[in-house]
Amino acid sequence: MKAMKKVLVLLLTVIMAFGMMACGKDDKDTSKDLPKTQDSDSGKKDTPSDVGSTEKVKLTFSIWGGQDEQANTQITVDKFNASQDRIEVEVLAIPWENYLTKLNSMATANELPDTGMMMETAVIPYAKEGMFADVSDMFKGQKVLDSLAFTYDGEIMAYSSANEVLLLFYNRDMFDAAGIPYPPADAANAWTWDEFVQTAKLLTLDSSGKNATEAGFDANNIVQYGCSVENLMWQLEVWAISNGAGYFTEDGKELIIDDPATIAALQEVADLYLAHKVAPLSTGATDDGIPRTIISGTVAMATNGQWNVGTSLKSAKDEGLNYGVGVLPYMKEKVTICTGGPTVVFAQSKHPEEAKEFLSWYNSIENSWKLIEDGIWMPIFEEYYTDESLTRKWVENEAFPPYEEYKSAVVDYAVNNTKRAAWYYTNNIDNFYAVLGSVLGEVWTGGDTVENAITSNIDVLRDAFEGR
Repeated sequence: MKAMKKVLVLLLTVIMAFGMMACGKDDKDTSKDLPKTQDSDSGKKDTPSDVGSTEKVKLTFSIWGGQDEQANTQITVDKFNASQDRIEVEVLAIPWENYLTKLNSMATANELPDTGMMMETAVIPYAKEGMFADVSDMFKGQKVLDSLAFTYDGEIMAYSSANEVLLLFYNRDMFDAAGIPYPPADAANAWTWDEFVQTAKLLTLDSSGKNATEAGFDANNIVQYGCSVENLMWQLEVWAISNGAGYFTEDGKELIIDDPATIAALQEVADLYLAHKVAPLSTGATDDGIPRTIISGTVAMATNGQWNVGTSLKSAKDEGLNYGVGVLPYMKEKVTICTGGPTVVFAQSKHPEEAKEFLSWYNSIENSWKLIEDGIWMPIFEEYYTDESLTRKWVENEAFPPYEEYKSAVVDYAVNNTKRAAWYYTNNIDNFYAVLGSVLGEVWTGGDTVENAITSNIDVLRDAFEGR
């Protein structure tokens, strides 16, 4: 089938991990190429439950993850199954590295699960092929943050299960030792990029204790770096946006990565290592930014996602790390970007209403609370950002920095200064990021400039963006 072959090639060219863990309508009519849905099989949609039937509706829920995550998911699903007598959910665990391969095969065979987890990069490509049901009414009576909806052709195809924003983490003890005020925790007082670089210089120390502003500083014997800016391809775009440009237009329809403002922003990031000598070398190849910087004790401040509070910083704090959190510095616009892994209802499901009912329950605060209070997830519901009593319920616990700091630097920042990561509205994003990572490869070591790398490869980047 042509459509599914296209999805297979598109999604499996390169499968990448992006953090923790996306518009225009295609003029081509692909309906004849899609796997048959329940409509084409039966001529009508199945009703939510058969009248007079006493048999439970059976649903499958696909997930990935390690043994612990699978076990925790099974416990949650068992709780759902025990809670009512109409629906029974079976967990379908698929290894992460084979997840899309398996789903593509199942789609071609018209055997997709009813619902499941989905990689952010795959949502728009699947939506273009009509593989998802509209879930806009899934959270009746609750307001999900607008930034967390994956929308295609005017319909909501998925919601993120968590809200995650990029932030600036720092080691308080290193700032105290240098006698430097902590990074701003509110956007109103955010550092400019130049202020950020200057602070990083003061915090970068060589083996004799000299900082990067002092005469005799030895850049070949640095024992403490002032900063690290995560250069995973999706996180890098925040600096292009902050500088007034981006990789794509806001509707995801045009590639603008060769905009001079984007090129300048990416070069500023590269120059932290190349020119200013305030950051360690990073090639954008691994997603372990906070463990290898703040937690390792070699870097004073580093950018990365909020999920690090729960995945690594909580345990490091228990072992004595004195860390804080602030807002990102800015170039022209004070901005962060958000992401969060989505869950979907597949269009092939014969029971879409029951599938939405399960997902609504599964993504509820009650069933997400352990991940939220541990600092791995942020809530998706607006009331937790606007109702102080709910914000305090969320934030006032030992996993987090002090309430006022976190409230300003994370909660308020997420509401007032967030733009969506590109996979919420842009197609072909996985392949594009893979190509961009290759194009920028020599930039980080000084073998090329951002301007030359992008302009000399713009046709290749455009082909990746357009899915060719």
